[in-house]
Amino acid sequence: MYAVSDDGAAPPATLVIFGATGDLTRRLLVPALANLIRDKLVLKEKFAILGVSFEDETAEGLREKLGEFCVDCGGAWDELKPRVHYIQGDFLDDATYRAVGAKLDEIGFGNAGFYLAVAPNFFGEIAERLAKVGLLEETEDAFRRLMVEKPFGHDLQSARALNARLLSVMDETQIYRIDHFLGKETVQNVMTTRFANNLLEAVWNHRYVDNVQITAAETVGVEKRGKYYDATGAMRDMVPNHLFQLLAAIGMEPPNSFGAEAVRTEKAKVIEAIRRVKPEEVGRFSARGRYGSGRIGETDVVAYGEEPNVDPAGSTETYVAMKLFVDNWRWAGVPFYLRTGKRLTARDTEIVIAFKPAPYALFEHTDAVELPANIMTIQIQPNEGVSIRLSAKKPGPRISIVPVDLDFTYAEQFKIGRSTGYETLLYDALIGDQTLFQRADMIENGWAAVQPFLDAWGQDGEVETYEAGSAGPESAERLIREDGDREWHPIG
Repeated sequence: MYAVSDDGAAPPATLVIFGATGDLTRRLLVPALANLIRDKLVLKEKFAILGVSFEDETAEGLREKLGEFCVDCGGAWDELKPRVHYIQGDFLDDATYRAVGAKLDEIGFGNAGFYLAVAPNFFGEIAERLAKVGLLEETEDAFRRLMVEKPFGHDLQSARALNARLLSVMDETQIYRIDHFLGKETVQNVMTTRFANNLLEAVWNHRYVDNVQITAAETVGVEKRGKYYDATGAMRDMVPNHLFQLLAAIGMEPPNSFGAEAVRTEKAKVIEAIRRVKPEEVGRFSARGRYGSGRIGETDVVAYGEEPNVDPAGSTETYVAMKLFVDNWRWAGVPFYLRTGKRLTARDTEIVIAFKPAPYALFEHTDAVELPANIMTIQIQPNEGVSIRLSAKKPGPRISIVPVDLDFTYAEQFKIGRSTGYETLLYDALIGDQTLFQRADMIENGWAAVQPFLDAWGQDGEVETYEAGSAGPESAERLIREDGDREWHPIG
């Protein structure tokens, strides 16, 4: 029952979703599952959803709520809808888990995945209670897998504690730590772009790369997540998970194969090699900001301190920029600049590889004032694609050099249907492919790299205000300009 069928369909399984009435399930998980049904990667007659939540609800009521976000799923939702079941229960009551076990026996597939779409304080509790009633025990004929949403801890100590708690009741091979960024098509394509194009891999090192920039910019504020975000901030919310996974994909060595452990081992090496910043260096290697009032498009927006459910006198950052180094042979001396923030000028997630400029000597007696550096941009959202900036001669009798872009977008090149970004992650979890999921050591090394920043900010709560709709705080500009002529790639 573990095997993928000859046509690529996942094996028969029940997906048990704890937190089935929440936004994550309705907006992302169920539409993604409907898309998998549509593409016949999950077969309706061999798949079921078992929702678990504390809300007083019925299976039919849950189906109606989920259907509100499947208006574009077509016939796939009609096929999936009858396969949705529901159990009302308290996550801290063993009776809930006995009811889940009984329902799994009734459905009869044997294989089961448990998706924790719940607050992080329930992660350990649910895992331990599943184990207590025997629901995490695997056999030769039935897998049991746990899918955990972020945040996976809020610092190094808590991440280690959560890993230890989960690993005390199940094996690492059963744990699927989800980072939804890795479900995006462009992120998955990074390895193919690198390792299938020899002309790129040949210059993918400190000899030719001047710097790497990773940006995750948002125009939205904290919206309805004020309470959560105020206790988290931009660093914890984005850096040790999303941005470090992008850094690892860019920085990793070629794996021996595309097998899950080979890929994850090379990514883990990169994260482990991130230089640990000394406490006295934090100010030189980072910038913090929080958005003030301003204008996003045609809309006036309030400052962070005026958002609902936040502490106006607190020091939570909504923007962070960092300079990091990966201390290995390939990337020795190459700065990695990371930044992420809310209420910025545009929605933009991208990786920029800036190459060292060509020698100027050949062109010093021409009209060329300077040679623009080659830049490769991997655009992750909103317009997925890749572009490479080269230098070309401007038409005319004299040599005048201008930058030109060679680019493609996925939407133009391929016919891509609408997706939530969770399709690949759910499918891989159902077939047992852990390539896109973080291992315990990756999680802990990511937190270890940011812990010096968190510790220093805990002592000094100063945070710079930046105008909503801008590119971020001035301190972030200083961070990169102090390294010479470098500047951030424009957002948007």
